[in-house]
Amino acid sequence: MSTVPHPSVSTQDQLKALAGRAALDYVEPGQVIGIGTGSTVNCFIDALAASGMAIAGAVSSSEATSQRLRAHGIAVLDANDVGELSVYIDGADEIEPGGCMIKGGGAALTREKIVAAQARRFVCIADESKWVARLGRFPLPVEVIPMATQRLIRQFAALGGTARVRLRDGAPLVTDNGQHILDVSGLSIDDPLAFESMVNNWPGVVTVGVFAHQRAHVCLLSTSQGVRTVVFQPG
Repeated sequence: MSTVPHPSVSTQDQLKALAGRAALDYVEPGQVIGIGTGSTVNCFIDALAASGMAIAGAVSSSEATSQRLRAHGIAVLDANDVGELSVYIDGADEIEPGGCMIKGGGAALTREKIVAAQARRFVCIADESKWVARLGRFPLPVEVIPMATQRLIRQFAALGGTARVRLRDGAPLVTDNGQHILDVSGLSIDDPLAFESMVNNWPGVVTVGVFAHQRAHVCLLSTSQGVRTVVFQPG
């Protein structure tokens, strides 16, 4: 673990920008990389464009990210048209000391997990507020097939969780995959790997927002003192 000093920053936007710029060190010219979704990732995309570094293209985890990449003149490639990616760069809603994460606040968790699985290295970029001792403080996003919603709400209730359908403009949010999102609060996830495997096997679950099978290899955690680099041991 190391911290790179940086002039003092205090606002969350500044911390996100700091983490986004730090991720440039993990990108090499000519590569095809994977890129996630969210406000911290947007800072990385903007920093990549401003750097002038020429990459071969990016596999994107969402329509929103694809639009931002194209606006900067960065080619968006289909995951099926490329092989293994050198690196996947994405944020997290929570990350714990083993590198497991909760993701999906931006409703892109399914495609994020697909692209993460295609990359040799997952670099998580986050500000220090996302670092937790145990996953579960942030409501857990779960992408679900709508017809299974009420049954899944009952299954989470049996675990002590309260699941609610995520809304947008008063109606259920529809993901890029045409599905809905449940946000589950009240959980304390002691064994992320076992929890992810269990929930993924529930009929009607498309993807659970626990990233343990596709956990981070490195976390670039921006703090008011600089960027702290946390390298996780292979699991």
